[in-house]
Amino acid sequence: MSSQAPDRARVIPLRPPSARPGAPVSAPVPGASRPAAREPLWRDLIGDVLRRERQAQERTLKDVADSARISMPYLSEVERGRKEASSEVLAAAAQALGLSLGDLLTRAQGELIRLAGRHPARSRATPASSYDGLCLAA
Repeated sequence: MSSQAPDRARVIPLRPPSARPGAPVSAPVPGASRPAAREPLWRDLIGDVLRRERQAQERTLKDVADSARISMPYLSEVERGRKEASSEVLAAAAQALGLSLGDLLTRAQGELIRLAGRHPARSRATPASSYDGLCLAA
């Protein structure tokens, strides 16, 4: 082995450079398409709203879980967006916080609109609709 050869291992990144924390951002390549921003998940939005409301009321997870008759670990998972809670669980959690299910969903919709405004996503569907409502399907 020569003394001039670099003594470094070859690294193959699993993520593109722009996705790695602390990675330098390179200039965009003309004509290259930007990757679409990941849209937030409904469970993350709902969890954020529940946690923010609970913390605004200065209540503990245990207090809200007991009031809603939900296990504390499950409520924690819902708040962190790890579980897709049923409408019954969401209604119970909302009621324990003094909200209706409609209030909870309206706040989550507002959060979705706020986040979507930051990262406009291109839709593959038909041209933009004038409808600005919320639609949930079971």
